[in-house]
Amino acid sequence: MDSGLAPEEGAFINFRHYVRDPKEHGYRWVDIKQLRFSAESVNDRGLLAALIGHEQFRDDYAGGGVLPDGPRHGPYWLRLITPDLYEPISQEKAGQILREWVDPLGDVSTELEADLQREVFARLAATDGIYYLSELGDEAIHDWGRVHEYFHEFVLINRSAGRITLIVAADD
Repeated sequence: MDSGLAPEEGAFINFRHYVRDPKEHGYRWVDIKQLRFSAESVNDRGLLAALIGHEQFRDDYAGGGVLPDGPRHGPYWLRLITPDLYEPISQEKAGQILREWVDPLGDVSTELEADLQREVFARLAATDGIYYLSELGDEAIHDWGRVHEYFHEFVLINRSAGRITLIVAADD
C-alpha cells in the first residue's frame, strides 16, 4: 500500500552523549522521523492513518530499528494503534509533557538543552497541529513492551511545509 508519505532526514538525540555518568539519565532519547506529504493529502485523521501504515512507523524503539514487516510500534502491538487514539493537544501541553519528562533529570547540559530546543521545541512551535498518542492500556503492550519506563509520542502535522513529524521521547 502506498501511503503517499516520503521519508526525509530525521534526528536522534541520545542523552548519553551529554552526560559524564550514563546512569544519571543516559538511557533517555528522542527520535524524530519526518515524512513529506502532498498538498492534496486528506485530513489529519487520514494522515495519521497513512503514518500508522508506513514502514517507518514499524519501530519498536528498543534497538531493532525499523522492521518493514514488524508487528510492534514502541511498547505496543501495531495492530491496536488507530488514528482515533491520537488526541489533539496544544503546543503548550506538548511542551509541558516534554518538560516534565526532561526536568526531573536536574540540570541538563547546555548542549542537550540547545539540541532539544532546535530539534524538538522549535518543531512544536512551528507546526499546525499536534497529536499525542494516548495510553493504550495493558492489553496493547506487546510481549516485551515494558522495556520503556516512559514513552511519549507526538505527531506534528505541518500542512504549509507538507510534512508530518513523528517525535518519540522515551527511555530504555
